[in-house]
Amino acid sequence: MGENRFKVISIREYLGGEDDGLGEDNLEPVLFGFSCGKNADVERFLKEQAVNFVGKHQSVTYLVFGNEDAVLLGYFSITIKPITVSAAPFSKSMRRKLARVASFNDEEETYNLAAYLIAQIGKNDADGTDGRISGDELLDLAMEQIYRMQYIAGGMVVFLEAVDHPKVVAFYERNRFYQFSVRQVQDGSNESMKLLQMLRIL
Repeated sequence: MGENRFKVISIREYLGGEDDGLGEDNLEPVLFGFSCGKNADVERFLKEQAVNFVGKHQSVTYLVFGNEDAVLLGYFSITIKPITVSAAPFSKSMRRKLARVASFNDEEETYNLAAYLIAQIGKNDADGTDGRISGDELLDLAMEQIYRMQYIAGGMVVFLEAVDHPKVVAFYERNRFYQFSVRQVQDGSNESMKLLQMLRIL
């Protein structure tokens, strides 16, 4: 599916050389052609922070292009981060899976582990590109990249933080993510907002 319609390129490839029309000079216009009217933080990250985060090894951003015309359709950013997960929301089978890759705190009944984090994910809605890739397809491409990482380095858990909106929550639940915690943050306008922390067993 994705192999024929989409091409995924790491920002590292742009920063690493000039082959195949890549290179840092070619990257800037690509990034600034991205728009995400539904989430200003998603747009801001790609334009203002993605390159810096790659340079500092904090996360790696992957750009998703249409295979036929090389139009930017979306992106996702991945990193590895420690998390603490309460055992309470999960079934016994889920707890057994978590126990394979985590240390368990008996007093607090929490698992401590390192997990793959989908730090950012968003579709480009500039110039009518929004309908060319679905949210499911974009998330599948992110998961494909994580499965490649898992093959090399192991690990069993991926997580993300989602805005507390019924449609967003339903989307991630449909894609087998389960809520394990809530985090209060400040958005780009310094307004307090709630993010739901959700995980998926690989």
